[in-house]
Amino acid sequence: MRWLVFAFLVAACSLSAQTSVVPEIQYRSVPDFLHMPADLYFGEVSGVAVNSKGHIFVFSRGNTTGPAYGAAAAQLVEFDSDGKFLREIGHNLYAWSYAHTVKIDPQDNIWVTDKGSDVIVRFTPKGESPWFSVASRKRQMMGRGH
Repeated sequence: MRWLVFAFLVAACSLSAQTSVVPEIQYRSVPDFLHMPADLYFGEVSGVAVNSKGHIFVFSRGNTTGPAYGAAAAQLVEFDSDGKFLREIGHNLYAWSYAHTVKIDPQDNIWVTDKGSDVIVRFTPKGESPWFSVASRKRQMMGRGH
């Protein structure tokens, strides 16, 4: 009897797995959408975010000089909704070490986390007034004498 119940469950599971349809995600590829200045290049992109105006923020590793790892420092650049370069935010900021992610909050503040320096940085929508917070992982490790 157990064998029959087990066989029924296996058959039911395999039938339900076969009938599920994975939806296709519609997209349109636009080659070279972002227009960088001639002297600026992306490194490894680790984060992309869009604000309420449709501006695109790209956080990348490399192609810059910075205080922590020289050419491995991070850069945060902003583009308008048509892909036109607007500015680089926080150029050579001390916290730039190894880019991790960028997010935009409902007030269009720009929040960036840097994995190498364990720092969270908040910029105003104008890219000013950086606010820093050292991540707790380093504090915990330092507090335990590690």
